[in-house]
Amino acid sequence: MSRDERAALQRTRLRELVDRLVRAGGVQGERLREVGVTRGEDIALADLPKLPFTTKQDLWDSYPHGMLAVPMRDVVAVHGSSGSRGRPTLVPYTRGDLELWAAMCARSLVCAGAGPDSVVHNAYGYGLFTGGLGIHQGAIALGATVVPMSGGMTERQVRLLADLRPDILTCTPSYAVRLGEAAREAGVELNLKAGLFGSEPWSEEMRATIEDLLGLAALDIYGLSEVIGPGVATECLERDGLHVNEDHFLVETVGEDGSPVPEGTPGELVFTTTREAMPLLRYRTGDVASLTTAPCPCGRTLVRMSKVLGRRDDMLVVRGVNVYPREIEAVLLRHASPHYQVIVDRRATMPRLIVACEEADAGLEQVLSAELGLSCEVRVLPAGTVPRVEIGKAVRVVTWESGEAPLPGL
Repeated sequence: MSRDERAALQRTRLRELVDRLVRAGGVQGERLREVGVTRGEDIALADLPKLPFTTKQDLWDSYPHGMLAVPMRDVVAVHGSSGSRGRPTLVPYTRGDLELWAAMCARSLVCAGAGPDSVVHNAYGYGLFTGGLGIHQGAIALGATVVPMSGGMTERQVRLLADLRPDILTCTPSYAVRLGEAAREAGVELNLKAGLFGSEPWSEEMRATIEDLLGLAALDIYGLSEVIGPGVATECLERDGLHVNEDHFLVETVGEDGSPVPEGTPGELVFTTTREAMPLLRYRTGDVASLTTAPCPCGRTLVRMSKVLGRRDDMLVVRGVNVYPREIEAVLLRHASPHYQVIVDRRATMPRLIVACEEADAGLEQVLSAELGLSCEVRVLPAGTVPRVEIGKAVRVVTWESGEAPLPGL
């Protein structure tokens, strides 16, 4: 689709969304009225930055179904995730939303080179978390064969990777490392061609580690429950940015004050979605990335986003230095084991940073200080000390405020 064709489609869908929100009332409709917007016909794409934001706090305040825009009888599924302090974020889906989600995940699989003849080994968790079921539905929509492994039972996963010989692997990047190491230890020869790894930020250095262990093209997939789930954006085999499905999800990047940032400049990702059950206008994700409209050799004309650099609320501030955990990982994986934890030691007035890993080159403390401008202590621990991921996301950052050390040997 040409950019002009897509812009016309986006304008139509944005206007329809505004009309829906105004009719429905609620927090989004009231905010539109407060800025003088009463009908979609008056809105152009260029007006998007002038429209009000929606935030996760709005979802929490309206828990469980205050943001619902359809009758409850039209809701066929509910997914969600936990927020800060364990407050859940629940997201309803209509049948149409599930079909859209399946189509987006099918697009993501095609980005990885999958087709109807593919076998997809899906090791994302199934349940309230959107990962497993999203990819599952996408594989079925594509006509591929899906192996619904979910997380855990690594020995069994390796056995089926050997026996069923899937060409596509989907899971978190940290679990991809676990599977790769387990397969290597078992002497299993894999048939994998590509993998879609997401739900946690990961670096180019982690990509290199995964590709070495599994012998595949490691691709990033991005999504969040509030927008649709996985499938919002995906890398193609060029591995140079994630194609955002902007025919369904308008994307912006903004600074801390909410104003737009220039193309190529990192900013907070903001999405507008026209899904049926819970449409969102200018939803501030908290994820930090940059956007580019430069052409991609694969031929897709969609805007591309960089890998997520981190979250606004995940940035570490240690003795006046700001750093994202992903930046620490990028240095670590060039000089240390992929099994590591970053410990923010707050037991004293001045916090300190401890990097615990199971293997490390000599002089890693100096390398971290030189590349990040951040003083830290490196502790090399015995193999097996850092917990391996079996289900869910790896715990990469831990705060130590009192009591026993988070890892033995500290």
